[in-house]
Amino acid sequence: MGYPEDVRYTAEHEWARLEGGVVTIGITSYATEQLGDVVFVELPEVGRMLEAMKPFGVVEAVKTVSDLYAPLGGRVIEVNSALADNPALVNQEPFGEGWMIRLRPAKAADLQKLMTGPEYEKMIEEHQG
Repeated sequence: MGYPEDVRYTAEHEWARLEGGVVTIGITSYATEQLGDVVFVELPEVGRMLEAMKPFGVVEAVKTVSDLYAPLGGRVIEVNSALADNPALVNQEPFGEGWMIRLRPAKAADLQKLMTGPEYEKMIEEHQG
């Protein structure tokens, strides 16, 4: 399958990519496979402070509803408004146009505590085992 190397991962299947002091967050392709077709995404307001590993929103699929967890703490500076009209972007491009929020991290160094692509892949293989 393969997961982008320029992002970090959580055990809850979110990803985080740091670019220019801003962290973009979404859910992984593995998460979208498990969820099925995404029909609705509930995201936080811009300006909201998030706590690391606490829920920040909800993703609703045909089969299930699942909380979204913040990989890092910080302030939301942008939400992907395209998902309101086209939540299927999450399935189509989970690491691209299907991103969910951007935040200014409280501690960018916390990104290093998250899993690398190979570590995340290993975790998934162990769960499927």
